[in-house]
Amino acid sequence: MSTLPFLDTAQALRDRMAASPAPCPCALQRCAGWDSLSDAEWPSDQLQAVASLRDPRIDEPTFAEHHPQGTRYESADAPVALKFFPYNRCEVFACQRCQQTVLRYTEFGGYYVDQRARRIGPASVLDDAQP
Repeated sequence: MSTLPFLDTAQALRDRMAASPAPCPCALQRCAGWDSLSDAEWPSDQLQAVASLRDPRIDEPTFAEHHPQGTRYESADAPVALKFFPYNRCEVFACQRCQQTVLRYTEFGGYYVDQRARRIGPASVLDDAQP
């Protein structure tokens, strides 16, 4: 169970974001879609966990995805729909250098664990789509 504050609406997530992040040379620049980012690449010295998108009242969040414009999971322009996978399993981080908002979740599959990250902005967050 996370001790981070739970953000349950799109507006609550938008309110946590900087209007225009500054340029930053870190490894997260490649994370426009859900990219794998090892613990060694994760810039933990500059990222602060600020919230969780995982609803503490739900034991097993849905794996359904939301792509109303035909995007895909890895698409850089895929919408951020809080109640859908993988957003419903994320923690929200803020970069202390550039103020960029970054989502992170752990993907578990068979024999591996994969940390995934995605940089997001306010325009990508959908208004509370429901599964």
